[in-house]
Amino acid sequence: MKVLIGFIMDLLFGDPAWIPHPIVLIGKSISKCKNALQNFLYGCSYEQMMEKQRKEDSEKEDSVKDNSVNGDSAKENLARNSKKEIACGGILTAVIVGGTYLVTKGIVTIAKKIHPRFGDAIETFLIFQSLATKCLKQEAEKVYDKLKEEDLVGARVQVGYLVGRDTDQLSETEVAKATIETVAENTADGVIAPMFYAAIGGAPLAMAYKAVNTLDSMVGYKNEEYQYLGRISAKMDDFWNFIPARLSALAMIGGAKLAGYDEKEAVRIFKRDRYNHLSPNSAQTESVAAGALHIQLGGTHDYFGKPVEKPTIGDDIRPVEPEDIKRTNRLLYGAAVCFAAAISLVKAIRYLRRK
Repeated sequence: MKVLIGFIMDLLFGDPAWIPHPIVLIGKSISKCKNALQNFLYGCSYEQMMEKQRKEDSEKEDSVKDNSVNGDSAKENLARNSKKEIACGGILTAVIVGGTYLVTKGIVTIAKKIHPRFGDAIETFLIFQSLATKCLKQEAEKVYDKLKEEDLVGARVQVGYLVGRDTDQLSETEVAKATIETVAENTADGVIAPMFYAAIGGAPLAMAYKAVNTLDSMVGYKNEEYQYLGRISAKMDDFWNFIPARLSALAMIGGAKLAGYDEKEAVRIFKRDRYNHLSPNSAQTESVAAGALHIQLGGTHDYFGKPVEKPTIGDDIRPVEPEDIKRTNRLLYGAAVCFAAAISLVKAIRYLRRK
């Protein structure tokens, strides 16, 4: 019941700006913990360490060439230790995820000691805060609005808030694709997965999942800074999303049926392309969206100035258009409703059996 009420609250209210959001607090905690660990590793901040490396690399460039040593290897041997960075990444993950779970558990426990109903209300509120259905829809619609206004620069800025890839050179079609992919992927990350974990472990487990997801979005990159420090965070995100991503795909197929899209093609493309991504989870829902809408997603994109090759998802039956953002939002809502209904049905059956 708490999950269903929290979901309804999310549909009604989204993320009101006047409510301090727990995810913001988690993000600040990640930044502080990360900075402390980097100071421990390098004796200074990451930026200061890289500046020192650049100066020393410049001074030793001739000797590096004479000794036939690769410049990148010399840079890594100069101040970085991959094993220590990976270990610190593990500490970062354990502290943030474990701390989030324990703090949330403590809040709910104290509230229940004050009064059981008060505890239920607090837990329901925290579950509501772990969901992002309306917020995801609204952020996608901001991109859609800019595209409809023919403000490509503004659309690139808006989609830049949603994706990790470089957006300053994206075409109108690529902006629309990036938005669709984000909505499809975050149907799992922002809606289905928190509901799944809330259903089996209440608000503490749902918030622990959000900590995992936030860690991945902040440090789970394969760039120079986070290639070691963020490795465990990225692996943890893959692990925690493994089951929810697949449940999300099934829910989105149901959502395609509810929205009047091609659920048979969604199933076909899902079966064929659900692993066409560098992540084992992201293409699960993206393949359903591509099939249901008869479009092609994926492909190579630039991240931090470097191209990252990705396979395509779906068939290039028709060009992607801004209206597909609206259609993907309908898939998001359809999937969320299907999954919330499934959870409610399971809970009702368990309740009746106990009776």
